[in-house]
Amino acid sequence: MKKKEEIKEEYEVLRLNKFISHNTKYSRREADKLIEEGKVKVNNKLITDLATKVKTTDKISINHTPIKYEKNKIITVVCYNKPRGEIVSKNDPQGRKTIFDSLGGKFKHFLPIGRLDYASEGLLLLTDSVEVMNKLANSDLERMYKIKVDGPITQKIEDAMKQGLELDDARAGGHEKSKITSMKFAPFLAYDIQTNGDKFSKIKVSIIEGKNRELRRFFAHFGLEVLDLKRLEYGGISLNNLPTGSSRYLTKEEYRDLRYYINQKDND
Repeated sequence: MKKKEEIKEEYEVLRLNKFISHNTKYSRREADKLIEEGKVKVNNKLITDLATKVKTTDKISINHTPIKYEKNKIITVVCYNKPRGEIVSKNDPQGRKTIFDSLGGKFKHFLPIGRLDYASEGLLLLTDSVEVMNKLANSDLERMYKIKVDGPITQKIEDAMKQGLELDDARAGGHEKSKITSMKFAPFLAYDIQTNGDKFSKIKVSIIEGKNRELRRFFAHFGLEVLDLKRLEYGGISLNNLPTGSSRYLTKEEYRDLRYYINQKDND
């Protein structure tokens, strides 16, 4: 196992349910229920407002049991090769398998950096730091995907990948319960058409955003269904030979690059 590098974490103001989810076994939904039931105190004051925000210096307890927060702790980031058919969530009301069912108890308090939907697979980064999660999930770091669609990649599609695309109606390709109706797609960083045929095509693409089902919505606009979607890289961190369903810690070099990126963002 690789030795974990230290990244200094700053104090941060965040939603109470997020603090609970980050530092305990409870999901945000479960944290909301605990708050509503009057089981959570902040600085010895009973809290029932779900919109409450706290600092990491506050004293927070559940059922009179203090939640431990480690100041300047060693921050950990892991790579997980998510298989298809797992939900990126701590639990699922429909009873479907979640990534934490596979990852096990030692990662129960980790936060996913970005998302992969139920039918997608590949590289998913997780961290025990809210700060790192927020900075990486909302970054313009490169994300590389391998995609299979059920038709040809036309010149019109290539032009949209090069120039970007703005859709007033981007519901096609999205989840049926999604509230997102419109979407703007930035130009792709790069793409490589590996197979182009009437029945199916395979393509590698690199993008800088991670919007809700972004690639599925993009290709759906051109009448193509994404049959397979696998994330290969995120911010220079690659799956390489990591088996499906397995996880690993970042290497020393990957932690060094991450620390450099976080420091750069702090100085912007």
